Amino acid sequence: MTTVVRSAEAAVRRAELAAFLRSRRERITPEQVGLVRGPRRRTPGLRREEVAQLSTVGVTWYTWLEQGRDIQVSAQVLDSIARALLLDRSERAHLFALGGAADPAPGGECTGVPPALRMVLDQLDPFPACVQNSRFDILAYNTTYGRLMCDLDALPPEDRNCLWLAFTNEEWRASLVDLDETLRAMAAKFRASMAEHLAEPPWKALLARLREASPEFREIWERHEVLRPTEKIKFFRQSRVGLLRMSYTGLWTGPGAGPRLLAYTPVDEESRQRLERLGGLCARQAGADRTG
Repeated sequence: MTTVVRSAEAAVRRAELAAFLRSRRERITPEQVGLVRGPRRRTPGLRREEVAQLSTVGVTWYTWLEQGRDIQVSAQVLDSIARALLLDRSERAHLFALGGAADPAPGGECTGVPPALRMVLDQLDPFPACVQNSRFDILAYNTTYGRLMCDLDALPPEDRNCLWLAFTNEEWRASLVDLDETLRAMAAKFRASMAEHLAEPPWKALLARLREASPEFREIWERHEVLRPTEKIKFFRQSRVGLLRMSYTGLWTGPGAGPRLLAYTPVDEESRQRLERLGGLCARQAGADRTG
């Protein structure tokens, strides 16, 4: 490979890195990282100096990265920036690939679920609740949600995605009373959400993975249906306590369309009692796991 070609490829990679950093910075709200928004903020998301402050990187150095300057960036700097921008596992891998550095913590993830929000999830038990992004990744969940449809703790983190589980995990699928309708609706919602993320590697990777693993997904995907999220009653066939009838509420965790807290509440007394029984079973199992 000639020097000219290598130089051109490096320039393309720097431009991609700059665009990626800007897009990630603009989607993070000040509130998500513990900063005060202030009355005069016009910048979408975080300011460059705020990212520099959070990642303990010089403002000039970070600005040069977003400008695509020809500078050397260390793995430690990329790690700090990944944490400041709350990158998920796929985004982090993409950042290090663009930066041309080896990830010191491959598979790491900064989901942006602060301890206070995790405490909210725990306080909602025995009502199932989780934090989920628009790609259906499950970023955090309470004990009851972790046993509602399958044992989420037993799954590798990359498989904790509602869309993936709905098409590939038999236990998860068995819990969905209206399986066909649910699959169709989830695929359509994913298509609607993906319209804003067409060029992003994590979205493309999930789509490719689903198309390869599930003929059922491929068939539904080719229908090109688009639906926006709607609030409705959900029916779950829980393996240990029986049928659960629940409504769900989605609460944005920041001013923008980022992760949401999803909470399920029973619509009748029978479902409430069954949820409480499930919560008790989960608590005893957790206690046994700690002492075992």
